[in-house]
Amino acid sequence: MACFSLATQPSPMAMRRAGLLGRYFASPFRLLCRQISVEPQATVDRLKESGLLRTQGLIGGKWIDAYDGKTIQVQNPATGDVIASVPCMGRNETTNAISSAYNTFSSWSKLTASERSKCLRKWYDLIISHKEDLALLITLEQGKPLKESLGEVSYGAAFIEFFAEEAKRIYGDIIAPTIDDRRLFVLKQPVGVVGAITPWNFPLAMITRKVGPALACGCTVVVKPSEYTPLTALAAAELALQAGIPPGALNVVMGNASDIGDTLLESTQVRKITFTGSTAVGKKLMAGSASTVKKISLELGGNAPCIVFDDADLDVAVKGSLAAKFRNSGQTCVCANRILVQEGIYEKFANAFAKAVQALQVGNGLIEGTVQGPLINEAALEKVETMVQDATAKGADVVTGGKRHSLGMTFYEPTVLGNVNKEMLISRQEVFGPVAPLMRFKTEEEAIQMANDTNAGLAAYIFTTSMPRSWRVSEALEYGLVGVNEGLISTEVAPFGGFKQSGLGREGSKYGMDEYLEIKYVCLGNLKGT
Repeated sequence: MACFSLATQPSPMAMRRAGLLGRYFASPFRLLCRQISVEPQATVDRLKESGLLRTQGLIGGKWIDAYDGKTIQVQNPATGDVIASVPCMGRNETTNAISSAYNTFSSWSKLTASERSKCLRKWYDLIISHKEDLALLITLEQGKPLKESLGEVSYGAAFIEFFAEEAKRIYGDIIAPTIDDRRLFVLKQPVGVVGAITPWNFPLAMITRKVGPALACGCTVVVKPSEYTPLTALAAAELALQAGIPPGALNVVMGNASDIGDTLLESTQVRKITFTGSTAVGKKLMAGSASTVKKISLELGGNAPCIVFDDADLDVAVKGSLAAKFRNSGQTCVCANRILVQEGIYEKFANAFAKAVQALQVGNGLIEGTVQGPLINEAALEKVETMVQDATAKGADVVTGGKRHSLGMTFYEPTVLGNVNKEMLISRQEVFGPVAPLMRFKTEEEAIQMANDTNAGLAAYIFTTSMPRSWRVSEALEYGLVGVNEGLISTEVAPFGGFKQSGLGREGSKYGMDEYLEIKYVCLGNLKGT
């Protein structure tokens, strides 16, 4: 998998509403850590008592098992413990979920925008009121530190709040006619049933970023969450039902990814596919959507450059690069994948950056002070190992880290590699782990050429104190998102998406609404008659 998105810092308003101070280092986090036990079963028991630990799929408002009784075990990547078993669904369940969404579409889409907005607002309120339990669930099944999980809940909820408001701002247009007895109108109408396929690295936010605008526009949705992190999706769906979003408007199926995906692609009732994940899978979905000419939006993999110029403020550059690289243990599509450092500041930056990386505390995300959790599974760990081994074999230096962590499981040491070049895999492919490759450059032109020398184009970062340079380089970079002197740039009010093979379409902001709308032109003629 290659993606995220969030990585993500909630907006200040969302953080305040969630009762959090600063970015993530607030007293509610410390209090929560003191209140819970790192014993997995104690945390699971708490979630069961809250009613949010759902272990069945949701179709037509009913919680169901797989028709053949098959299940999938959901594991805690920090301990290997089984948290729960969920249904392993396939074609039949997905077909019924599509039918449910299709049947509900006619009534949900005919509600006024104000009515849909009220349901979404209630969903937002419920997510915020259950933020601690949702954060615990995210940490249990995904592994990220609890403070990051709390941040994801606030960020994910912010999409629901934002699109609840945008539901009332879907405007059409009137066009000046070319003939005086005609009137020309443009209407925006919901596209229909949406198939939403979401990744494991942000199991709440990647759902709300898709489902929020879809429901706001009047669409209905079938969500297919990752088999690694389905529990957060099911908890969010439970809260949606409690919020009054009608049965069938939001359905959740999980299990056999190829069978579920193929069923969504083949169905003529599904009119839109939205996907966050790897570029390879995105290409398959794009090809599969051709037979029914579905609308499609894709948020795919990245190879984000982080460019540190000689004139950068060193402290700002180190702090921003650290945030851009090591959030969620490097498991986001907007994580800095290559840190390009101008030769005049290279040694100073490398030393300061390595020192900051060495201070990162690795461990179970439920333990206070942890800032680096495990990788999602053994395959992810082996990929990181392969890339580090390839880089060192081709001349890269291990500045710090460089091996599996002594904690075992899928923990990997936060790593900095020096003297990386473009011949190494780690500079060409997304590492999706806690490894920061440092590359030297001489001139601004060389930095731009190095940054753009990739098929990806999702996020990029610049550190400079020169305003003219920040404009020049931002405009020259072939990326959908650019952060200048900032490593955390995601927000619900701004469009998120990439250039080139990093995807199609945009999520978040007012532009994200258009992905779920069709434009209809109406010509009203013969107005001279009686």
